[in-house]
Amino acid sequence: MQKYFEKISNPLIFVIAAAFIRLVPHAPNFAPIGAMALFGGSYLNKKTALVLPLAAMVLSDFFIGFDSITSRLTVYGSFALIVLIGFWLRNRKSIGNIVLASITASVLFFIITNLAIWLAGSLYPKTFAGLVACYSAAIPFFRNTMAGDLFYTGVFFGSFELVKAIVSQKKLAFVKIGDKK
Repeated sequence: MQKYFEKISNPLIFVIAAAFIRLVPHAPNFAPIGAMALFGGSYLNKKTALVLPLAAMVLSDFFIGFDSITSRLTVYGSFALIVLIGFWLRNRKSIGNIVLASITASVLFFIITNLAIWLAGSLYPKTFAGLVACYSAAIPFFRNTMAGDLFYTGVFFGSFELVKAIVSQKKLAFVKIGDKK
């Protein structure tokens, strides 16, 4: 049990921190949730990776507020798909793949959520011109989503790998000191 806790404790801290960061005032869509889902998919076991980010979303939505069920299901479903991108990234971690995965997550979120707004809402006509208008109106939010995903992905992955390297070095130093006795 202790090995399991040690294996997930640091990633869980990052995921929980992301949920709290969502509650702090920020630019629209400049939030850590996409990065949290990507990070969770990359480092947590599959069940935890899928459940924890969605649970964090639901919990933080109690404070932020819920909108329509269609919107929430679309947003939560998008984040579940981002976790799947994290699963793909799990054994392919490199700076290039992490950046690519983050950009892919942002684009996926943008396409899915805005398509749902167009299909389920009454703001835009159900025509090709209405679809284009819907996506066009969402571009400023997309910029913030992309910037937030790239920023928080860098922070989460970079910080976690830095902590892992420091802990690894300390363990090696401890073993070397212990060997001299």
